[in-house]
Amino acid sequence: MSFDIHEQNGLVWLSSPLLSGIHHGFSTRQGGVSAAPWDSLNLGVGRGDDPAAVAENYRRFCGAVGADEKRVVLSKQVHETTVRVCTADEAGKGLWSSRDYTADALITNEPNLPLVVFSADCGIILLYDSLQKAIGAIHAGWRGCAAGIVKKTVEAMVAEYGSKPENILAAIGPCIGQCCFETDGDVPAAMEAALGDDAAPFVERRGAKYHVDLAGLNRQWLLRAGLTPDHIDTCCLCTACRPDLFWSHRKMGEARGAQIAMISLCEDSSL
Repeated sequence: MSFDIHEQNGLVWLSSPLLSGIHHGFSTRQGGVSAAPWDSLNLGVGRGDDPAAVAENYRRFCGAVGADEKRVVLSKQVHETTVRVCTADEAGKGLWSSRDYTADALITNEPNLPLVVFSADCGIILLYDSLQKAIGAIHAGWRGCAAGIVKKTVEAMVAEYGSKPENILAAIGPCIGQCCFETDGDVPAAMEAALGDDAAPFVERRGAKYHVDLAGLNRQWLLRAGLTPDHIDTCCLCTACRPDLFWSHRKMGEARGAQIAMISLCEDSSL
């Protein structure tokens, strides 16, 4: 299954057909109002961009995906494995009020509470349990991936909402691909320590360096958590290969914006 690309008044975003029954989207850098070097749909906060421009970018993106920009919950990501259970009290945190927490994964069963995670190469994953009406959003760079944050987030949905892994749908958004994720031996060693032989198909040695398939490794964690293969959709776009669509920390450094993954339950909880 491949992701759909949408365009509306210059704004471009992606969605997964697997999550077609839920408000969600993966942003690109196109269609916003931010000036260079954040041009133009920068949805990253605290990067030096004009806050008014970032707020307008959220208004545009949320309008496109059917979410309420006044109630978004933003994560303060630190490449660890904290999974935060979000309630209505946190509506607007990170954009309209300060974030008083750190978390690389957010879960909720509250309607109209859009969850947001950021990326500029790292893995971003959205989860949806239509039976228990619960959602999750995960930031999983290589450190979080190796530490098992994906599996821990599924386990948190099971513990908090009674979700069954086999009922959860997952969409793995655009991230740096194996084509561009060149590393030394520390990343493969961390993945092997975490996943054992299951890591091998996603790591390829090329001379003195290794090329790592981050999306494939995050998918392996979803399978370990109990999701079924046909309940996992993976975007094939590489953030480093497509500077027209995405920001890439590896290619651009700190002078850049950030894209997001967002998911939200409907107000009436029917979706």
